Amino acid sequence: MRWGARTTVLVVAVAVMAGAIGVVVASAGASTPSTTTINLQVAKAYQPKAQAGSTDDYHCTVLDPHVTKSAYITSSQFRPGSIEDHHAALFLVPPNIAQIARHKHSIGTSWTCFGEAALPGTTLAQFLQSPYLAVWAPGHGADVMPAGTGIPLPAGSLVIMQVHYNLLAGTKPVKDSLSLRTVPMTKAIQPLRVGLTLAPPDVPCPSGVTGPLCTRDASLADQASRFGASAVEQANGIEGLCSHDPATASPGSTATCTSTVGSDGYILRSQAHMHLLGTSFSLVLNPGTPSQRTILDIPHYNFDYQQAYLLKHPIAVTKGDKVQVTCTYDATLAQKLPRLRKAPVHFVTWGDGSTDEMCIGLVWTSASLPKTN
Repeated sequence: MRWGARTTVLVVAVAVMAGAIGVVVASAGASTPSTTTINLQVAKAYQPKAQAGSTDDYHCTVLDPHVTKSAYITSSQFRPGSIEDHHAALFLVPPNIAQIARHKHSIGTSWTCFGEAALPGTTLAQFLQSPYLAVWAPGHGADVMPAGTGIPLPAGSLVIMQVHYNLLAGTKPVKDSLSLRTVPMTKAIQPLRVGLTLAPPDVPCPSGVTGPLCTRDASLADQASRFGASAVEQANGIEGLCSHDPATASPGSTATCTSTVGSDGYILRSQAHMHLLGTSFSLVLNPGTPSQRTILDIPHYNFDYQQAYLLKHPIAVTKGDKVQVTCTYDATLAQKLPRLRKAPVHFVTWGDGSTDEMCIGLVWTSASLPKTN
């Protein structure tokens, strides 16, 4: 199952995670001989480097898991090397693009990758062929897929790890690692896809608080100075995706947007992602209709305790269904939280920085219900 094409294009450009090199492959033991563990270990600690005027670093690395036979990822475990790890994402480089990558890049190549995790020199069309494999955020332990399902890992694939480092939290060198548990690609496993629904935050400075960055235009100009012009394009692009016009809409503490489901299937798992100002989250199927269903409701969002939740009962969706994401923020937390006090007060929009915000609803879907026995 997939979301609508417009959502996919912008969604893929908003991800997060970073690097490792050594690979160790081991059998899981006699009781489960078909399970393989792939350990990706950073060979050398990385020293996060903030852009001028910024306190954030997004860093990507190309990895080779040496997959000679197509498999499914049934679980992953990202191990953050330090408190600087803000959140992270892992992307597939499919075999056809992996050939290009092997020709143009040495394995272990790394680069700064604000906003997206595309291989340098590849096209947008090629980038859109690189789906999520896994995501990680504080409080998230092993990323275990629902029973009977897995994320496809074709033979010959490479992996991009992208990590967002928050230098407000610390400035130490970081050595991250990752483990992937895989099983052979068989008909018994139902392939999963990760889809996203986004909403654009437009959160004004708290009442009674003023500063030179307390307008949306000034705040976006500051983002451009930190992350480049593409940061502004991304923030405005998500506004357009959601048919929001910041010039006429009143800013506030809530961000919401509705996406269209692109194909039939089943939602099996869901997760919320915001930054440090987030206070509540909801993801609702077909809101305001007789078929309305709550996919995920988090009334007390905690950035340091982000988890993916397995749905007790899978939710069937049909092409054309609507999914609404809603995020609520508290701008006064910028003055209350130690991690944010150092940052200048500003109008908060979508952005890559730890002091900016996001509103993302993640869903793991399959075309059919998995067999669990």
